[in-house]
Amino acid sequence: MMTRIAVALTLLATVVVIGCSIGTAGDPSSPVSTPGGTTSGTVETNGLVSPTWIDTEVVKVEGNTVFIPASEVDSGKMLHFAVTTAQGDRMNFMAYRWNEETIVRANVCPPCRSVCFSLMGDLLDCNNCHTKFDASTGSGVSGACRDFPKAEVTHAISDSLIAMEISDLLAAYENTVAPGWP
Repeated sequence: MMTRIAVALTLLATVVVIGCSIGTAGDPSSPVSTPGGTTSGTVETNGLVSPTWIDTEVVKVEGNTVFIPASEVDSGKMLHFAVTTAQGDRMNFMAYRWNEETIVRANVCPPCRSVCFSLMGDLLDCNNCHTKFDASTGSGVSGACRDFPKAEVTHAISDSLIAMEISDLLAAYENTVAPGWP
């Protein structure tokens, strides 16, 4: 517990712009490619919501808190963003609306090394291996990587911003890179 707190306090919250990958595990320079064609952050005719990576100008970092705009999530976009630790490790996250609620989760599929998910109705779809996860719980539903559920990040919405403590981001990320629920 003390180590987790120490690590959380030493994090340098730097949001970086990275891209999604499909077919190239973990390659953040590849464009988002969906069954409907290459796109970014749009709802396809088949109901697939492809991800939009947040530009660094859109994200605020104050002390140990990371802020993203609630309006971007409320508009129906599936936002992806990254936080880089003081050690240079990048942790990826996603934020989306599901069932009238804003949800923030760790955005990583460890076995296939993907950092990109799309929203398909009530499922999160890994853009690399196409493992499906329940959008409301983060639990694996089907696919090779289903044993790595997507942990939710505790957050608050205030003044049109989604606020997340770095320690909560770290906990969700650590709970996602290990198989099963903690």
